[in-house]
Amino acid sequence: MIVLQTDHINNKRITNHFAKGCNGKIINIKDYVFDIEDTVSSYGILRGTGNIFKKSNNFYYIDHGYLSASKRSFNKDKTMFKDFDGYFRVVHNDLIGFKTNKKDKSRLEKLNIDFKKKRIEGEYIILSEPSAYMVKYFNLTNWVKTTIEEIQRYTDRKIFLHNKTSKIPLDLLLDKAWAFVSFQSTAGFKAMTSGVPAHFTYESLKNINSIEEIENGKIDKDIFVSLSYNQWTLKEFESGEAWEYISKD
Repeated sequence: MIVLQTDHINNKRITNHFAKGCNGKIINIKDYVFDIEDTVSSYGILRGTGNIFKKSNNFYYIDHGYLSASKRSFNKDKTMFKDFDGYFRVVHNDLIGFKTNKKDKSRLEKLNIDFKKKRIEGEYIILSEPSAYMVKYFNLTNWVKTTIEEIQRYTDRKIFLHNKTSKIPLDLLLDKAWAFVSFQSTAGFKAMTSGVPAHFTYESLKNINSIEEIENGKIDKDIFVSLSYNQWTLKEFESGEAWEYISKD
């Protein structure tokens, strides 16, 4: 395993833990010479890592967890960690998807998530705007416009556009929301724990809920059991526990 490291402090910290647990070889991305036979991993898609993932046949992508992620704050296009105590997702040969294998509920129960009952009424739909980095990486230039048009084919509910730097917190919006729509935002899983069905346009997440189902979205709690086995703490990275599971899955 080659663990690609950038010069950014967050990338270094997270990949150092991951490399120890998987016995990986750390290489600064500036020194890395691409080889299609390599198995590579890194945190995030900036500073060259995303370009490597696009070319690679076998990679492990690390990013913020689906549930109980480390606390962060957002300022324009910058993400700042408040702590590193939360969970980080590890995705094999994808940036977003996760495996839906049936597992026991022990990892999910450790998170102590308070699942709210599914919403039976709501005033509007929250449309989560992709970050500038995701827009560029996945070529989503017209995503907001086309997604609004698609939503309006299936409902006449109001649409509230939201992003990481919006002045109104997501928690407040969820109080009166009917549904949450995004390309791939992990905030969709937060919405579901609040009783608001999440709908995705990213292909591997459409099975959760698609836009066509905007008026009758479901919340399948079994998804959260799977999610809990696709995310790990830095301690679990470093101890090798995460890699022991990931490498067998």
